[in-house]
Amino acid sequence: MIDTQLKEVTSFKRKEKKTLRQITHPVSDDLSEFRTFYKKALRTDVFVLDQIVQYLLRQKGKEIRPTLVFMSARLFGDVTQRSYVAATMIELLHTATLIHDDVVDDAEVRRGFLSINKVWKNKASVLLGDFLLSKGLLIALDYDEFKLLKVLSRAVKSMSEGELRQFKAARLFNMDEDYYFKVISEKTASLIAACCECGAISTSDDPTHHQKMHDIGMYTGIAFQIRDDLFDYGVGDIGKPTRNDIRERKVTLPFIKALDNATVTETIRIRYLMRKRNKSQSDIDNIVSFVHEKGGMEYARSIMDNYAGKALSKLSTLPESEDRQAFEDLIEFIIRRKK
Repeated sequence: MIDTQLKEVTSFKRKEKKTLRQITHPVSDDLSEFRTFYKKALRTDVFVLDQIVQYLLRQKGKEIRPTLVFMSARLFGDVTQRSYVAATMIELLHTATLIHDDVVDDAEVRRGFLSINKVWKNKASVLLGDFLLSKGLLIALDYDEFKLLKVLSRAVKSMSEGELRQFKAARLFNMDEDYYFKVISEKTASLIAACCECGAISTSDDPTHHQKMHDIGMYTGIAFQIRDDLFDYGVGDIGKPTRNDIRERKVTLPFIKALDNATVTETIRIRYLMRKRNKSQSDIDNIVSFVHEKGGMEYARSIMDNYAGKALSKLSTLPESEDRQAFEDLIEFIIRRKK
């Protein structure tokens, strides 16, 4: 069960800021090999599908999830074929969920490109997502990786449940802090936990290693999602915020905590503004100011640091190495990133 109470933040030393390229340097060869493996997995002789896949491959992200697989694997041994299979399964799953999310949200842009649903319409997008999911299943079966498949199947179940919980809460507008942590643990942290657990499985047969990496991934994933939620209320420390969560009436931790610190009158007013489907810029500015004034940002940052600290504390029980240092740097990057 996730501890949602604010406790003393586990301290961790602020190091000199590193770029993602510097942090991922120890696994750069693994990521290069993964890209080749991933492209092979996406091969198809269906012309239209191949066109969409080639467009998809141009939309390269930060590759955080395969990086987590390889960093976790290297903590216990050399990267193996199982590691590449795990990273590819996870990337296929993650990409499929993004494509389906874009259809649900009617998104227009993904990673600087027009979204696939805008170029090829919703039907092709849904079918592409299904194709990616089926490829992930087939890769697991082709390599007899039933343990990896079990871990990822649980993650898919959790992600789906989390999305549906969030959908229900948005309709009833009854999100509280406990429910929020339940949602983000399922819809975001479960996949990052699976990345770390699968990486460990690929190089270690010790169940205690698998559980430890699952826990580290869960803590990291929660911190990751809180950082994302902070972006929407940012002013100058995180780049240019889109305010999409506010426009879409998504209630996240900064807003929840701000309401806890508000008077009844303030709560009624700000809930009214958040419920509005078509918010003016003034409405949005008022909501952002309210969250800052009522301590929502500071509280959410504290909770984020708390979970990052928990991940780092658990990671510190493993032997010191370049790979452990790289993992620590990646956690630091995740909570300090600008977008």
